[in-house]
Amino acid sequence: MIEAIKKDAATRMGKSIDSLRQEMAKIRTGRAHTSLLDHVMVEYYGSEVPINQVANVGVEDSRTLTVTPWEQPMVAKVEKAIMNSDLGLNPSSMGTVIRVPMPALTEERRKDLVKVVRHEAENARVAIRNIRRDANNELKNLVKDKSISEDEDRKGQEEVQKLTDQYIAEVDRVLAEKEKELMAV
Repeated sequence: MIEAIKKDAATRMGKSIDSLRQEMAKIRTGRAHTSLLDHVMVEYYGSEVPINQVANVGVEDSRTLTVTPWEQPMVAKVEKAIMNSDLGLNPSSMGTVIRVPMPALTEERRKDLVKVVRHEAENARVAIRNIRRDANNELKNLVKDKSISEDEDRKGQEEVQKLTDQYIAEVDRVLAEKEKELMAV
């Protein structure tokens, strides 16, 4: 029983780390990469869809992305969606190809991005602590049902705490890597 609770908590904490890494990948460092536009949604025949479902996103050079919509009428909509995103990019269309230049990051913008990164890391820590709380509540319920003893409960809670510490250390490591990447000129 206790092993199942630990395994479930570890799986959920791992998913929190994966989610954090995905969020960190969206935060740009000045280099162009296609995942930068992954969360941009485009209005396509009445519904919102990810940009990669209506266009091909590629890297032209280290500072420029190219977006090629599959349908000519979508060029304006895709360009507008990129402009309205929270990325602060200014795309320019040339026929059917939209070029998205990556502006160089200023010191002030880098510091703002570090704040965003720290906020994302704190959200991941909170998620991990919530998973710990859920696991501990499950252990307490097992004690109430007399399925396990109080000693087993205490031991289980200690093991869940070790898991929590391990995953929070991983969050801190991911945060430190991203901060270093952002502050490198």
